[in-house]
Amino acid sequence: MGEQKRKEEQQKQYFVFQRKNYKFMLIGIAFITLGFILMAGGGSDDPNVFNPEIYNWRRIRLAPALILIGFGIEVYAILLNPNKEEK
Repeated sequence: MGEQKRKEEQQKQYFVFQRKNYKFMLIGIAFITLGFILMAGGGSDDPNVFNPEIYNWRRIRLAPALILIGFGIEVYAILLNPNKEEK
């Protein structure tokens, strides 16, 4: 009897994440990727020449904010319970 229950439990497979979770994960990855793309560049080919473009608002403020928002969305996607019924 115990062996039969174990076999039944092994056959019941379910996914931890649902489609809604994966949607939010992809949105979070898109935010993180966009943040890293916006942060790239601004360097100089010649090490003796300083390029002040590296301290641009886009690289200092916008890109890190997008990356942090993306990580926040990833945490939300992991903690989201799509099976929860709304009242």
